[in-house]
Amino acid sequence: MITDDDLSYYIYGILYSEDYRTKYVNNFMKKLPRIPRVATYKDFMLFSEVSHKLAFLHLNFGNSKVKKYQDEQIIDSMPWGAMHDDSVRQMGWGTIKREPGNAAKDKTILHYNDRITNKNILLEAQKYVVNTKSAPDRVVERASVKIDKDSGIINNFNDYGNSIGNPRYPLELFFRIITVSLKTMKIVHALLKLVIRPLDQETPKDAEQ
Repeated sequence: MITDDDLSYYIYGILYSEDYRTKYVNNFMKKLPRIPRVATYKDFMLFSEVSHKLAFLHLNFGNSKVKKYQDEQIIDSMPWGAMHDDSVRQMGWGTIKREPGNAAKDKTILHYNDRITNKNILLEAQKYVVNTKSAPDRVVERASVKIDKDSGIINNFNDYGNSIGNPRYPLELFFRIITVSLKTMKIVHALLKLVIRPLDQETPKDAEQ
């Protein structure tokens, strides 16, 4: 018996399938995506089960259910015994000299704040892209303290961490996103080859629309 959850996870998995994205890439900007039926019930359940793991990662990236990526090197410039500042003003990537624009960003290095720098970040994490930007890029861009010019309202990325007694939460969030990105790409690469039921195959006329 197929449950509503089975179906929801199946659709989620299909949308992440590289075969699916390649086949329907020309349609995505023109119409709502088509969700085809795979050839067998077994394939359906395998897509559903695997995408359940994806959904777990994507729903829990902000909490301790997803472990932080641990292979980075942390450089703390503050002298021993000095007062630590774990807040973030604006995260930023490292810099590659004599390179223009985005090419100048060294994404193996994260400058968390004036005191903390992290090295050895895997570039593989950049391959998980959400709406044209990698997931790590989105955190780096948004993890900041900004003041709205019109209203004067302060948007402080540190507020949630401070509210739960964990001022280093923004940094931990970044490394959970690294874990999510790496595991997402591993799961996506392991998804089944998409074999669509013959009755759901697109006709030449459909492909031209």
